[in-house]
Amino acid sequence: MVLLIILVVFISSLFSGVQVIQDSAVSVLLNEAMYGKGEMVEIDGYRVQIYSSNEQQAARSEALELESQFKEKVQQPVYVTHTPPFWKVRLGNFRTYEEANEFRAVLLEQYPELRKTAYIVKDKIQVWQ
Repeated sequence: MVLLIILVVFISSLFSGVQVIQDSAVSVLLNEAMYGKGEMVEIDGYRVQIYSSNEQQAARSEALELESQFKEKVQQPVYVTHTPPFWKVRLGNFRTYEEANEFRAVLLEQYPELRKTAYIVKDKIQVWQ
């Protein structure tokens, strides 16, 4: 079952524009298959930031709207943070800069309007250990 899921995800990733929507339980199974049963830990890594604003009137609602939109569209976790005065939206949990950069490239192919705002940032990420 897990191998079938991995195969489906791999084949889907070969076709640009294909969107895979999966239950969060599938991600748990995939992580267990790849890394074994463990626990989620926080380590230094990278994310792709797609939004940052300190305009208090609109920033919160814009960040939450982006979170809602991208939770449905990307296969990476979406994080909204507020570190006064900034609201930020970041995607993914990447161990290396290269992994984050590959994801950013695919993201920009699908959403070219993010070209001016999507960039890679160092962050604490959540991974299975």
